[in-house]
Amino acid sequence: MAVGDAARPVLHPVAGVRLGTVSAGIRRPGERDLVLIECTGSVRIAGVFTRNQFRAAPVRAAEAHLASDQPRYLLINTGNANAGTGAAGEAAVQSNCQALADTIGCRPTEVLPYSTGVIGEPLPAATINAALPAVQAALDENGWALAADGIRTTDTRPKGRSQQIALSGGTVTLTGIAKGSGMIRPDMATMLAFIATDADIEAGLLRQLLREATAVSFNRITVDGDTSTNDACTLIATGQSDVAVDSDSADRARFTEALQDLCQALAREIVADGEGATRLVSVEVIGAKRVAEAERVAFTVAESPLVKTAVFAGDPNWGRILAAVGRAGVDDLQVDGVAIAIDGLPIADQGGVSPRYDEALTCARMRADAFTITIDLGRGEQSATVWTCDLSYEYIRINAEYRS
Repeated sequence: MAVGDAARPVLHPVAGVRLGTVSAGIRRPGERDLVLIECTGSVRIAGVFTRNQFRAAPVRAAEAHLASDQPRYLLINTGNANAGTGAAGEAAVQSNCQALADTIGCRPTEVLPYSTGVIGEPLPAATINAALPAVQAALDENGWALAADGIRTTDTRPKGRSQQIALSGGTVTLTGIAKGSGMIRPDMATMLAFIATDADIEAGLLRQLLREATAVSFNRITVDGDTSTNDACTLIATGQSDVAVDSDSADRARFTEALQDLCQALAREIVADGEGATRLVSVEVIGAKRVAEAERVAFTVAESPLVKTAVFAGDPNWGRILAAVGRAGVDDLQVDGVAIAIDGLPIADQGGVSPRYDEALTCARMRADAFTITIDLGRGEQSATVWTCDLSYEYIRINAEYRS
């Protein structure tokens, strides 16, 4: 079950990036579950990772390898998160990195490991190692679509976006894939996302661009309010287009806009494919004193089980929305100054139902695949938007049966 168009967009190859995807038999025979990404050229890689204190072994290893070396390979497995696995989990990560280094001819620290799947189960390192020659042989510059499929867990469909941007020095390509459906409330980036460009971008600027992009995309989505132990978002720049993006150039503004648009598109895809989702909802908070205040209100509304179940029912129960706004921790909030609308249709203002409220029309809007809840706090000029989905019976079933 997912919201919106399931058509797969064209994913342009990125010069200097090849991807291989195979079935290693990590969890279910015959399913694609192991992906290798190879990067060549004057490669620079930036990454952001979960702030959950219960961070998985591959997260810690990837952070360490980024800090100590210039990685060129990304190894991603699904079906097993390798989280909550203690010293054995750490050893499994190192085994995989060493085995890939031996297979390809690189240093173990040139490998960035990623895992996603069930928490608390031993990672079958030997199974992954046995599949490394096959995944290396599968490397292909046109491997993005298969990789998007291979990184899925409970996702009902692959997620990918691509665009080509005309800059002053020529055209650059930007392509990204992501996975995520449940345990979605990022606190850095997202579940797993891999984005690459052939632009030439200095390492410090690349890290800054990634932080800025995740702040307005992956850090603005929520399915269930749960932050994963394995969240990671990686941005790769190969430099093979010979088109530079500099800190103070007009090209930076164009590239920044394109990167943020791509990340927001991937983020919305994750929410639209939220576990059991039937509706995609934008929660837009305006009239705030500070952006952080607007974000806090938007997330409180977006994560309210009562609001999310009302959305599932297509019920414009404005009292639930107003109650969530009231408990969001906004200092000196004047409830009488708050106004709420659905796709521009007024629901509540001055602390009560709006005299212009049309229930039949509002219900019809809420039963669409996607709509916007706008909350005007009436106390400033700042705003923020968070994307979420409804809470359906199917979410319960998926998560009750997750380990079955």
